[in-house]
This record gives sequence, structure tokens and C-alpha cells, in this order.
Amino acid sequence: MDSQTVSRHAAKPDAPTAGTLKPNALGVVGILFFVLSAQAPLTGIAGAAPIAVALGNGPGVPAAYLVAGLVILLFSVGFVAMGRHVVDAGAFYTYIGKGLGRTTGTGSAGLALFAYCTIQAAMYGLYGAIVSGLVATHTGLDLPWWVWTLATMAVVQALGAAGVEMGAKVLAVFVLAEFSILSVFALVTLFKGGGPEGLGLAASFSPSAALDGAPGVAVMFAVASMFGFEATAIYGEEAREPRKTVPRATYLAVVVVTGFFALVSWMLISSYGASQATAAAGKALEGGDGAGFVFVPIAADFGGWVGDVLPVLLATSLFAGILTFHNSANRYLFSLGRDRLLPLRMCRLNRRHAPWTAGCVQTVLAVLLVVPFALAGKDPVLTLFSWFSGVAVLAMMLLYLLTSVSVVVFFRRARLDTRPWNTLIAPALGALGIAGAIWLILANFTTLIGGERTTALWLTLSVPVVMALGLVAARVRGRAADG
Repeated sequence: MDSQTVSRHAAKPDAPTAGTLKPNALGVVGILFFVLSAQAPLTGIAGAAPIAVALGNGPGVPAAYLVAGLVILLFSVGFVAMGRHVVDAGAFYTYIGKGLGRTTGTGSAGLALFAYCTIQAAMYGLYGAIVSGLVATHTGLDLPWWVWTLATMAVVQALGAAGVEMGAKVLAVFVLAEFSILSVFALVTLFKGGGPEGLGLAASFSPSAALDGAPGVAVMFAVASMFGFEATAIYGEEAREPRKTVPRATYLAVVVVTGFFALVSWMLISSYGASQATAAAGKALEGGDGAGFVFVPIAADFGGWVGDVLPVLLATSLFAGILTFHNSANRYLFSLGRDRLLPLRMCRLNRRHAPWTAGCVQTVLAVLLVVPFALAGKDPVLTLFSWFSGVAVLAMMLLYLLTSVSVVVFFRRARLDTRPWNTLIAPALGALGIAGAIWLILANFTTLIGGERTTALWLTLSVPVVMALGLVAARVRGRAADG
């Protein structure tokens, strides 16, 4: 067996074929923007950092981001090694299937779809609430959150159908805007020597600071902020020279995201002073405006106009993430259709060589997940966003774990790559780190979703149930094919 055999969907560089996504559409930068938009940097900072500081290890949160980044980087080594030999829009389920068997791989496909669709639905909830508030404030037009959410679903569907290049260009604008303002704030604070207590390097990165308070909670939110980096492999078929582009984009994404979150969170804490940051984050959360913990020091540096711009950037940050997860989910549906695990029409492409039927199905799934919360009159932030983001992170971490194990098994069997660090040591260490992260998530799941213990239990159970249903469906499909 060689790498050409394993890469089942190789296509001529400039000649798209039926059932093949458009090749040569994305370079390293294009894929990087899809990954960064999935991270929703401003959402991650404004949403997760205040909770991690208040309930986790206080000023030691930046160290938690470094720990999370190290775990993801170790995972990425095996992930990239597998990606050099398997190029497929199904990414996770294809990778898992190669090492742990087709049935397990197909079962994990259902879990991946569940993760992407629930995180997208979660972001729709927060997005609708923010846009509704912005429009009401600036125009006086007071419409329910779900009106803006449903309207945005139509826009996302249109952009997804317009092709991956168009999506990358739209995301580039939004991601650059939010990255720029947070990065400038962090660099300005860094170069002026920090806040009232200086930079506070030891207060944020020393071992004692990292282990203070509840470090598990901080690491849990840091890991959750990394969600979406694996999109690099999903766009492998559409990448220029995927065996070079995907590894470069993956490593670059992990390093950039880790450095960004660690630096910005460090400078936020420094702007308050390490001894005051935990109290400030707690006060912001008690007042119902956790994002204020982030927005206030930035506005203090750059002026009041930032207070008007940042909520808009938060909305565009969410929109960018929503579009990215739409593209990720429809490519999973497309790949499942092409592999005859879903109806073949799922891999129907439009004139832009974008997944048309899969995109429509993904949008319908988004509607089905969001509308019940609207009909029940539930708060979109406290329920839709909080619940689904928690369950999506748990599902995704399980996929990371299965993929790490599959990488080790695959290369022990296929011997396509005999480098021990890339195919055994790093994936094994990554698997241990991810298993630890899963334990932390389960131990603190009620905190992660901001809900009640009973709700947390039902949401936790949904992950193994979805995986089990996927395995049953795969077995039934396999028997039908053999019969």
C-alpha cells in the first residue's frame, strides 16, 4: 500500500470531476482564515476569558492557554502525518476509519456532524441576541433574536453555495478586523509595560500561578477556545498541494491561536493588575456583562468609540464562525454521500463546484436545532448558546481522542511513515492530554454550560448516544451492502 492508494480522491489539479470538490481553490492563508474564523477569536476572548479568570485560576489563565495549545499541538503532529496520506473532506471520520475500522469511522461521522451542527446552532443563539440588541439600540427596531438568526441562515446558505473562495474572502475581512483590534490592544499594553502592577509575567506563567485556584476549569475553557482548528484537513481536497498546504496551515493555526489567546488574556489581566483581575472578572459576570471585562480596558486605551465597535465585531466574529461550521458540516455530508453512507444526491455540486444539496441539508439542520428554542421562548444565550457549545466541545474532544488512537494504529499497520515521534510518541502524548481534557470537561460540565446538574447530565449523555446510533447505523449499512 502506498500513499497514492490511500488518497482515494486525488484529482487532476485543474480539472474538477463529478463528485470532487474544486481543487486548487485555497492556499495556506485561505485555509488559515477558515480556521481562525472557526475559533471566533473575539467570541473566545470575550466569552471564555472572564469565566476562566473568575472561576478558574485567576491571573494564571494565560498559562492554561499554553497548556491547551501544547496538547493540541501534540495532537496535530499525528493529525498532520495522517493527512499526508489521506486527503478527504470527511477528515475525522475518514482518519478514524483508516485506523479503527470502517464501522467506527462511520459512527464518528455522525458525532462530527453533531459537533459542527450544535456549535453552529449555539453561535446562532448568541449571534441573534447580539444583533437584536445592536439593531434595537442604533435604529429603534426591536425584533426577536430569531428573526435575525433565520435571516442570517439564508445569507450563510448563499455564501456557502457561492464557493469556498468567496467564503474565504468574506471571512478574511471579519477575522482581520477582530484580530487587529485585540492584537493592537495587547501589543500596546505589552510595550508600555503593562498595567498598574506591571506585566505580571510570574503572576500569569509561573507554575504556582498556573496551579492556583481551579486550573482544571481554566484549561477546560482554553481547550474549548481551540475548537475548529481541525478544519485544515476538511479543505484538503480544495487546497493547492494539500500534502504541503494542510500541514503548514495546521501548525500555523495552532501556533497563532495559542499565542494570540495567551498574549491577549495576559495583557487583559495585566491591564487590571494580577491582584485585581479575578475580582474584576467576577464583578463583570455578576452584572450580566462578562464581555465588559474585555471591552472596558480596550476602550480605556483607545477611546469610547471602541465600546461601539467591539459589539459589532463580536457579531461579525460569530458570523464568521457560523459560516465556517456551515462549510465544515456540508463537506461532511458531501463526503458521506460520496461514500454511499448517505443518499448519493448529497454529493451534488452546483456550478461553483460547491456542495449544493449538502449545504441545503445543513441549513435545514440548523433551522431544526434553533427553532424549538425560539418557539419555547428560551433565552438564546443561557440555553441555546450555553448548552450546545458545551455538548459540541465534549463531542469534538472525543473525536480528537479517537483520531489520536487511530493514527497510532494506522501507522503501526500500514508502515507508510516510520517516524516514531510523528506516528507514535506525539499522538500518544496528545491522546493522554485529550483524555485529561475530557475528564476536566466532564468534571466541570455544569459550569461549562452554565446550567443545572440535570441538564448537564442529559447533554452529556447525548454524546455517547449519538456515537452509538452512528455505530448501529454503520453496522446496518454494512450488512445491507454485504447482503
